[in-house]
Amino acid sequence: MRNVRPALWFDLVLLALFVAITVALALRTPLLSVDLAVRDFVDAHRPTWAYWTARVFNYLGQGGQVLTPLAVLTAVFVGWRTHSVRPALPVIGGTVITYVTIGPLKVWTDRTAASDDDVVHPEYLFHVPTGMSYPSGHVVNAIVWYGVLAILLGGLLPPGQLRVIRYGAPAVVLFTTTYLSFHWVTDGLAAICLGIVLDRILQRVPWNTIPLPSWFTARGWSGPIDTAEFAKSTSLR
Repeated sequence: MRNVRPALWFDLVLLALFVAITVALALRTPLLSVDLAVRDFVDAHRPTWAYWTARVFNYLGQGGQVLTPLAVLTAVFVGWRTHSVRPALPVIGGTVITYVTIGPLKVWTDRTAASDDDVVHPEYLFHVPTGMSYPSGHVVNAIVWYGVLAILLGGLLPPGQLRVIRYGAPAVVLFTTTYLSFHWVTDGLAAICLGIVLDRILQRVPWNTIPLPSWFTARGWSGPIDTAEFAKSTSLR
């Protein structure tokens, strides 16, 4: 297992924060007033040009429509250049880890979107069985999938550009989902905690040493995701 800094205690802190936010919302504490205040503020300060700009940038967090296909295409490209099937492994890991966490949590918490005007107290958790707002899937997807892209592009891009991919895009998605009232601000905050934990789990996996079926090994398709030859053979670096 690869070392990820900070150590495991950081994951536990993030999980504790996620639980604390969830409990605070479930108990209907004053934290709900923060959600309402932020929602009312952005609704009152959203000119048409800003709305459409935010809508465009919000696609950076579209999992099934944008991020998953982008990760698959990147894995195919990197796998072709490195002559390895290993680039597919982080994509499979990202798919599984988001599928078993985001969806069940959304179904369980029953919270509607900040833009829902047809529900009395849409800010409440465990309030509307059809609600699917908590936590923000866009934000979790952005953190997880841009982390996967960083794993795949580790042999291509310098660290500075990788950091922009990993942190810049999720920050934009967090802002746009809140600004457009697609999500409550606490949906995003909880998603940050959950998404970073999931990302750190994927970053710990030793993708380059996971045993593969002998068929791939015998045919030379079991090499590491990022190789010196890969970095030298591309003009993108």
